[in-house]
Amino acid sequence: MATINLVRGMGSFFKECEHPESRWPRCPHEYKIRYRNAAGSQTEESGFTTQDKAKARLAEVYQARKNNPQSQRKAERIQKYGPMQFEPYVTGWRAGQRDLSPSSMRHLDSLLEHHLFPAFRSRRMGTFDHKVVETFIQPMERNGVDLATQSNVFDKLKSILLDAHRLGLYDDNPLDGVKPPQYDPKRAVIPSPAQLQEIRTAGDDMFRLTADLMSGCGMRNGEALAVNINNIVADDVYRISEQVNQTTKDYAPLKHRKASDYRDVPLPAGVKLSIEWYADKYGTVDGYLLRHPRDLTKPLPYYFMHNQWRRIKSDGLVEIPEGMVIYGFRHFFASNCLTHNIPITDVAEWMGHRSLDITFKIYRHLMPGSIGRAAQVLDLGLRTPFLWTQPPDNRCCFTHV
Repeated sequence: MATINLVRGMGSFFKECEHPESRWPRCPHEYKIRYRNAAGSQTEESGFTTQDKAKARLAEVYQARKNNPQSQRKAERIQKYGPMQFEPYVTGWRAGQRDLSPSSMRHLDSLLEHHLFPAFRSRRMGTFDHKVVETFIQPMERNGVDLATQSNVFDKLKSILLDAHRLGLYDDNPLDGVKPPQYDPKRAVIPSPAQLQEIRTAGDDMFRLTADLMSGCGMRNGEALAVNINNIVADDVYRISEQVNQTTKDYAPLKHRKASDYRDVPLPAGVKLSIEWYADKYGTVDGYLLRHPRDLTKPLPYYFMHNQWRRIKSDGLVEIPEGMVIYGFRHFFASNCLTHNIPITDVAEWMGHRSLDITFKIYRHLMPGSIGRAAQVLDLGLRTPFLWTQPPDNRCCFTHV
């Protein structure tokens, strides 16, 4: 099937018949036209008896699209951003990421400088498609870049290209069909209750309080360091509203959250007693419990906790599971919830995960036999309105009770 293309963007006309193009004016078959509508989707129309009528219709559609203000704005954006090189485009895009914390911004800059700019610095924005993205991912895999970094780099590139797609630079999403790097976190190493009891009491009072907050409320390290007695909003509820940022060493919003965001988590009675005991023994500053021992105006730095963790491990006086890190206290919280049949959706919310997928990937193995338990529960439900009977011919059936 031959096709005659007109000026760029106007479309084309053709016939779907066995006759060559030279015989089209004399053959009886109708002409068809093909063009992109105002939304950018390819469209076909048929029923044109002459070339002139087909061309006239294409010209009409083309003119209407050109006169559409939205199309004009899109054309202006394509003209402005399409030839722009990747680095200046991303510099403008980065300026709009005002919701990122200082540490997240530094992480973004690191990914740009070490991965994205070396690969795409001078590439023009209008030339990206799924093949370009695939060609970028494959060398990372071959060069042994760890999966977590691959995943982070891909996510940033995805955000940048989707921003360009929204501007109208691409008719099709340049990420369609691209298989992203699959980051599969290592299985969490979790202490037993007996091991937890020994580990939490092997350090000083600060270490014990932090371990209690992480294992009892699911806090991250930095969230535990920002513990505030005023955040006990009920006898069994603690409100996590900030963290100590590892980079700035000061109080900051929660990870992936705005300054006003918070999450309420269960407060076990033992953890509440631990908070109150520490406050009674050492006092507080504006409600904060953990302060820098040499400057009470500052939060407790990360390295105090990590130094004790290393000392406890090197002393070898308590049993620590192979591969466990400080985050194992927080993993214990998830394990404790899931093994007591608390829904994983609630656990994900309490732990502050951005999506349920994260929680599921890390802690799915803590829910053994969940299908078996479901079968038992479903069977109990079936036995309520029905009663199993065994007919004489050994076929099973339900009989209403």
